[in-house]
Amino acid sequence: MPHSRRSPEPRYGRRPTMKDVAARAGVGLKTVSRVVNDEPGVTPDTEKRVQDAIEELGFRRNDSARVLRKGRTATVGLVLEDLADPFYGPLNRAVEEVARANGALLINGSSAEDPDRERELALALCARRVDGLIVIPSGDDHRYLEPEILAGMATVFVDRPAGRIDADVVLSDSFGGARAGVAHLIAHGHRRIGFIGDHRRIHTATERLRGYRAAMAGAGLAADGAWESLGSTSPERVAAAVTAMLTGPDPVTAVFAGNNRVTVTVVRVLAAAAASGARTVALVGFDDFELADLLSPAVTVVAQDPAALGRVATERLFQRLSGADLPPARIELPTRLIARGSGEIRPAPVTG
Repeated sequence: MPHSRRSPEPRYGRRPTMKDVAARAGVGLKTVSRVVNDEPGVTPDTEKRVQDAIEELGFRRNDSARVLRKGRTATVGLVLEDLADPFYGPLNRAVEEVARANGALLINGSSAEDPDRERELALALCARRVDGLIVIPSGDDHRYLEPEILAGMATVFVDRPAGRIDADVVLSDSFGGARAGVAHLIAHGHRRIGFIGDHRRIHTATERLRGYRAAMAGAGLAADGAWESLGSTSPERVAAAVTAMLTGPDPVTAVFAGNNRVTVTVVRVLAAAAASGARTVALVGFDDFELADLLSPAVTVVAQDPAALGRVATERLFQRLSGADLPPARIELPTRLIARGSGEIRPAPVTG
């Protein structure tokens, strides 16, 4: 009869150990350890005997015990704003992939843009002794993390810098991206351009407002205070802001939206206005979003790369976990303008 592979032996409620593998393969315990941990010093024939024994017994390495012996828990914590936001999906996935490549699991939680909840989540992750922490800040004071960082907690901030402490941060060029997006509208003839952004306490919102103002000033245009609106990104607040800008004494001919949530609401308001016969208004949004290229007109955006933000931040975190003695760094990734149609609409000619 042809030789058949032996089935794994019954475990009788007990997981096979490295001692069991060593006995099955006829080798010493140290040899099994070398094979399991990919260490040198084992001949190919011996390694094959050990691997065969591992497969036959159904042995699984106890990673938890291994990492605890090294003083590590093999986990990384991520505090983000809202996982339901399309921006954070690719970022979260990139963090998870880099963590996994380094043998760690990801634990995450959403702060819902609440500084108190951010603090609660971050400290809870520290209390569970994650190896490192990645934070997308909601608040502007992170001194509460100073004791953890001084005690060795590797920490990297993403999208926005930490408040009142020196720490690594990986972010997009919000100022330069907004300035480029508004300059694009100006180049297409617009002089009355509205800006709608997130809360003023959020770093990205203020940087994009600063880019908007820089583009307007660079073109010799005085921005009317009625053309600027920062606050909640709720559809109700954003819709009211757009409507006020479109119906004021100096109505805007174009809108720059400060993030993807704002852009989606602006698209809906402009579409409803166009359906009622109102003049066409140009639009550029910061952040790309799903189906933006399929709308009519397709939405011109300043795109950032959330996956790159997550990947670079997590790589920086693991540099620190490997023992690299690095000063806190600010790593800024570029944005790019994607012209699709909505930002290229020219203002209607003045009549009368």
